[in-house]
Amino acid sequence: MGILSWIIVGLVAGILAKWIMPGRDPGGILVTIVIGIIGALIGGFLVGLVVPGDPISGINLTTVLVATLGAVVLLALYRMFAGRSARTP
Repeated sequence: MGILSWIIVGLVAGILAKWIMPGRDPGGILVTIVIGIIGALIGGFLVGLVVPGDPISGINLTTVLVATLGAVVLLALYRMFAGRSARTP
């Protein structure tokens, strides 16, 4: 699946990640969508390394799930590190 497809799926994944992990994020919904796009790219890359061939192709449920999982993990890491730096004087 091409990078453009992962970006489109990442938009959806960012919105789903925000829905799965509600709360105040440093940066708001736009940062969450960008995190979704980056999470989708990372998730797609990692699955491509683990699974031979191209099992994740096109925009379907599998790609959305992989992208959403990547976005949720990245959002959790972002909240952890951004929250820590916000509390530090």
